[in-house]
Amino acid sequence: MKKTLVAGEINVDLVLQGYSAFPVPGQEVLVQDFAMVLGSASAILAMGLARLGTAVAFAGCVGEDTFGRFCLDEMARREIDLSRVICSSQLKTGVTVSISHPGDRALVTYLGAIGALTAGDVPDAALAGFDHLHVSSFFFQDGLRPELPQLFARARRQGLTTSLDTGFDPSGKWDGGLTETLAETDLFFPNEVELRALSGREDPVEGLRCLRNGRTRVVAKLGPAGSMTLDGERPVHVPAFPIQPVDTTGAGDSFNAGFLHRWLQKAPLADCLRLGNACGALSTRGLGGTGTQPTLAEAEEFVRRHA
Repeated sequence: MKKTLVAGEINVDLVLQGYSAFPVPGQEVLVQDFAMVLGSASAILAMGLARLGTAVAFAGCVGEDTFGRFCLDEMARREIDLSRVICSSQLKTGVTVSISHPGDRALVTYLGAIGALTAGDVPDAALAGFDHLHVSSFFFQDGLRPELPQLFARARRQGLTTSLDTGFDPSGKWDGGLTETLAETDLFFPNEVELRALSGREDPVEGLRCLRNGRTRVVAKLGPAGSMTLDGERPVHVPAFPIQPVDTTGAGDSFNAGFLHRWLQKAPLADCLRLGNACGALSTRGLGGTGTQPTLAEAEEFVRRHA
């Protein structure tokens, strides 16, 4: 089994689920449920990979506080190697408030330690022994982003493949060195909103073609429309699985975990997309991004039942 290092953010999610009306300034609304869960795109992906059986280590930063200890305890339960995580009394662990209903969610984030990790915290020695390096939340990681192209290049020289999920850009600029980073990236995981913003194309096939750079495979997460990538000029599309979601928090990160698990085994692209779709769908059965992530056996059985 290939070994993966995830370099990124760790934060807690406070999930408020089931509102009757979305809150507006000056008013209060009630929700049906609440949970405090492990959050952050990078940590949710790492948890999904570990649940599928991939060996995972994590490099990141947290505060020496209650939220930081909670996050690390959750990750340790899935046997993720946390020896590269920096705990600092000078930082506060990041917090995201997710206001969620079954179809979508709105997020409010305090970055805290999320932006503290730098490329210098992931030296060549930290890459040794791994086959793949993944980074999420490109636009939130202020410390890592400036030198991420160099980090990916160092990883490639040591024989690792690389993947990136930018997440949403709150500034709306969709830049910050992304072009240079993608030149060193093997897999890129935008969702449909990010694909449109980066490519300027409404049609996902045209969007995928627009983002080609000769190196990077772009894998688009299209929500209810499933997922898609290109095999040369030919689109490879796998429809979404039918499921009634409870909370969609982290579904895209669980998709990334499923796709990566298969891709690292050199499986056909359609199989990678199919497992990604299954992992994303199954992760929406409960509150938060990690509580209902499937094992490999559960995901494969789900695929068989809906084939």
